Order: sequence, then structure tokens, then C-alpha cells
Amino acid sequence: MICNGNLPRIPAIKGIGRVFAVLILKQIFRVLYLGKVVSMATPSHHQNPTPSTKKKKTHKNPEANFLYELNSCSKSKDLKAAISLYDSALSNNTRLNQSHFNTLLYLCSTFATDPDSKDLALRYGFRVFDHMMALNIHPNEASITSIARLSAAKGDGDYAFEMVKKLGDYQVSPRLRTYEPALFCFCQKLEAEKAYEVEEDIDKMGLSLEEPQIVALLKLSADTWRGERVYNYLHKLRRSVRWVSEETCKVLEDWFCCKASEIGSDVGSVKEAILRNGGGWHGLGWIGEGKWVVKKGNVEPNGRCCCCGEQLDCVDIDDVETEKFALSVAGLALEREVKANFREFQDWLEKNADYEAIVDGANIGLYQQNFAEGGFSVLQLDAVIKEMYTRSGNKWPLVILHNKRVRALLENPSHRKLVEEWMANGVLYTTPHGSNDDWYWLYATVKLRCLLVTNDEMRDHIFELLGSSFFLKWKERHQVRYTFLKGALKLQMPPAYSIVIQESEKGSWHVPIVCESDEESLRSWLCITRPGGCEDGR
Repeated sequence: MICNGNLPRIPAIKGIGRVFAVLILKQIFRVLYLGKVVSMATPSHHQNPTPSTKKKKTHKNPEANFLYELNSCSKSKDLKAAISLYDSALSNNTRLNQSHFNTLLYLCSTFATDPDSKDLALRYGFRVFDHMMALNIHPNEASITSIARLSAAKGDGDYAFEMVKKLGDYQVSPRLRTYEPALFCFCQKLEAEKAYEVEEDIDKMGLSLEEPQIVALLKLSADTWRGERVYNYLHKLRRSVRWVSEETCKVLEDWFCCKASEIGSDVGSVKEAILRNGGGWHGLGWIGEGKWVVKKGNVEPNGRCCCCGEQLDCVDIDDVETEKFALSVAGLALEREVKANFREFQDWLEKNADYEAIVDGANIGLYQQNFAEGGFSVLQLDAVIKEMYTRSGNKWPLVILHNKRVRALLENPSHRKLVEEWMANGVLYTTPHGSNDDWYWLYATVKLRCLLVTNDEMRDHIFELLGSSFFLKWKERHQVRYTFLKGALKLQMPPAYSIVIQESEKGSWHVPIVCESDEESLRSWLCITRPGGCEDGR
């Protein structure tokens, strides 16, 4: 053997025979050894290809390849190509899975409302679904949504709804979109009781209707002359959206322009309900009699309707929401504060409940004080106190301030007199050592349903803990922001009115319509009144 490049030992051959033997062995060595060296130094293309010459995989397994091509058809919205692929897969006995069927069903349901492709989409859509069930492949929410859409396109709302209810058999929860085909189908066919049954099932599942579904039900109720239902859906719309689309506006106009109602409630109960609900609605039913007057117009910056002259409300959260909000804040505060300290504040507030404004003292005193000589501005805080006193008809606000801060101010001779004046007027509540002022001023504002002067945007962890859907609505109604320009105080009070659907104690309705402009004065409102219900339009 050749080892480490050395020639093997030559057997004892003498004369010319030895010479020839040596030459032959050297030649063999050169071929074998040098060939091996060249091979190691220069790899062949097949042994170790470089990235640039590496061949791409062109063959996938049939199932993966089928899904890849199906997804391409889905992206390009090519129904015929997808059906051709499906037929080929059947011919080749390709093993199909849920993803294959869902992609095919989605494509078929997409074309189910296209006049040119509807027949093909329906025929293959149901065929694909039957094939899926025959293979005992359980449908998921996407599968059922697609077959429900196909059923609705065929005009079979019953089958669409039946499919949704069968999702429970597979331990799958439906989504709002799963119910839509059956709901819209029943609404279009004026099958009111069936549509209301779908709505009940949606409620049972803990899902919330959005504008398209509410308007479909409202229109159905209007077309079948169910005035009480129209009234209830108007309030569902009020709770669901801040303003309506032009399409929704047209549905409302059509209803009010052809409907007269004579249902009413006494004035006292209406006013009480509006107060209890936070303003902007009473929920007691239609008020007044005669034909409705429907106009489109704008609302002035002060909240006055340009069509009827009625003043719109700045809408607050209702009594039930307010009580839950206060309990939530108190519960969280008692978990994080010294219980005795916060309970003492709660008891004190019960006995001193006539404040109309709460002031976040630290937020105001430290405003724009991040300069070399900056500290705590007593003058800024005093300016806010006196301005709120004047605005409320000579009623002092309540200032929440930490006792450490108050002690420091009292120790300063130039501040002591002013702070003692606040204390004498019952302006100050000092929070104890280790407490967080935020819990105190937030709880006081909610509990007393009064104004809160602060620039705090209430976005930190304290407010995230509340997780309330009505928190923004509450802030809009209660927060007073401020600025100091060259030492002069300027307050930004809550808006004069809320941009939401409003129902007045006189029975009128004002509905804001979607607006592309940021300028609120350009927003159109639907003004719906009865003759004599409001001031004459201008």
C-alpha cells in the first residue's frame, strides 16, 4: 500500500528488471497519490456545490404543492384555476386536509355574489364542503363562515344559521362574521322573527353587534313597521358608534320621513331618566305626536343645533356605570394603599360631598418647573383655585396634595400665609406618607361626579388597571386641562356637547354623520324633530 507518500519497499530484483519495476511503481504512485491531492484541493461540482451552483428544490410532496398553488389562486382571485387544481387533485388521489378545503371554500364564497361566477361558485362550494364532511374532516370557524356565505348567496338563511349552530358540536366558538350571512339573508327577505332569533344567539355568545348588523335589523324593523324595535335599535346604534355612515343616515331618513308616532311619557319621568343616564338620552320610547321633520345641518361650537335651535348635551356615563367605576377605583386603591388611610379619606368625602371640582395639586404646582430655579409653583396652583372658585359661583374646589409637600410649603415664610388661607377655606386634603395622590383625586372626582383639573393623560399603570370601556367617555366629560402662557392661566373646559347620537327630553333626535374633516363645525348632523317640539328652525 502507498502510505504518507512513500514508495513501498522493492523486493530484491536485480539488473534491468529492478529498473523497470521502479519506473512502473513510480508511475502508479504519481497517478494515485497526485490524483488524490488534486481531488482534495479542488472539490468537484457534485461533491460540494457552492451556494451559487446549488440546485433549488423543485419537487414538493403533492399535498404541499397543491396547497401552494391553491394559495396562489386565492391571492390572484382565480376561481377557475382553483377548481381545475381541485379536479386534478381528485384524479391523482391527492390526500386533502382542512387547509385545502378552507382555501377552496373561501374562494367559492368570495365569488358567490358575482353574477358571472355565482353558479360555478355555488356548485363547487357545496361539493367541496360535502367532500370535506365525507372525509370526516371537522370544519372550523372559517369553514362554517364560508359555507354560511354560500348558503346566504343561495337565499337559504336557514341552512346558514343551522351551520353556525353546529359549530358547538366541534367545540368551536363562532365570531360575528359567522352569523352575518344568516342575519343579512333574513333581513333582506323580511323574515323578521328569524333575524331576531339570530340576534338572540349572538347575544348568548357574548358577541356585540356593530353598525352594519344593527342597521340591517333597524331597516328590517322599519320595513315591517315595528316601531318599538326601531327605537331599541336606535339606542343600540347610539351605544355602538359615535357617528353613522351616509348609508345608515339614509335608512334613518326613510324611517322618520314616513312614520308618525303617538307614544309618549310624562315630562317628569323623562327629565329624571336623562339625569340618571348621564344626559343625551332617556330610553323611555317615542315622545310626541305627528309627522317627523327631518333635516341635515351643522352644530355650532356651543352645541346649539343650527336646524332646530336645541342645545345638545355633553354626555356622561350613567349612574350604574358611575357606581361601578367608583367601586373599582376604591377596590384597587385599598389593595395598594394603606387601607386605614384610604378608608379615612372615603369617610371624610362622605361628610364633605359638596365640591364641584377636584384639583390635582402636584400636577399644577410642578407644571413647567423643569428649569434651574424651578420647584413647586404655589402661584400657579392658587391661580387655578381662584379661577375654579369664580367659575362655580363662589364654591371652593378640593385640592389633593401630599402632606410632605404641604409641610414644605408651610415651612416657607413666603408661602405659609397662602397655604393657611387654603386650609381655612377647606380647600386642601393632604394625603399621608407613602400614598399615591392619583388614587385620591380620581376617586373623589368619580364619586362626586364633578370636574377634575389636571393635565395628566391618565395612561399609566394605575389607569390601565381600570380597563374600562367608558373611561375615555368619562374623561371627555370631566377633565379640565390648563396652560400658563407668560404667567396667564387658560383653562380648557370639557366640550360643550358630545359628538354622539342624542335623544332629548322633547323627543327629538340628533345623529352625527361621518366627516372627513377635522373641523367639527363642518360635520353634518341629522336633525329629527316634531312640529312645536323645539324652537323654530332658522
